Amino acid sequence: MSAAVAAAAAAASASLSRCSGSTNSTSSGTTQRAHHEALIAPSPPMLSRYESQKRRDWNTFVQYLKNHRPPLTLSRCSGAHVLEFLRYLDQFGKTKVHADLCPFFGHPHPPAPCPCPLRQAWGSLDALIGRLRAAFEENGGKPETNPFGARAVRLYLREVRDAQAKARGIAYEKRKRRKPQVLETVNGGLGHVEMSDSNGVVVVTAVGGSSDSRSSLMQLSVLN
Repeated sequence: MSAAVAAAAAAASASLSRCSGSTNSTSSGTTQRAHHEALIAPSPPMLSRYESQKRRDWNTFVQYLKNHRPPLTLSRCSGAHVLEFLRYLDQFGKTKVHADLCPFFGHPHPPAPCPCPLRQAWGSLDALIGRLRAAFEENGGKPETNPFGARAVRLYLREVRDAQAKARGIAYEKRKRRKPQVLETVNGGLGHVEMSDSNGVVVVTAVGGSSDSRSSLMQLSVLN
């Protein structure tokens, strides 16, 4: 009798051992599979340099509104508050803007240092407003109530551009858009071409003329 009981106990123990081993193996396999899936899971797309900068600018502006006294909300933000923000940023500027009485006023390359203040460059402010204007609408704002597109903001940027151009002796000129031109195609015909500037190389694509000219693609170096 005792032999039978001992045999039954041994069999039960072996069964439990097998079950435990199977459970551990299954658990280990599940863990390894989950780890493997985590490794091969697609990573979120990388933001472009522009998108990253736009996000940082937006977070900075939102934080500025929170620290404002009294605190401001986006719904109550106006062009006047945007101008306050731009003037606030001047303390972090790195561009020397000469005063009217400075001997280097209008000098593009001053030969010596001067005590004139540092300001945010007009180009930086103009690009900043463009990014914030887009971010405002991306975060639920309406185009008709966009404070970054207010007339007062546009006038301020124009005044900063003109003042800095005089003080620094630098002329800010807008880049002229190239007009479509009619050039002689490879096979001697005439065709309308589209031109685009990319890193100093003009890509000319024929969109008219024969099938041979339409399929041609030429790159012309630009001499600056």
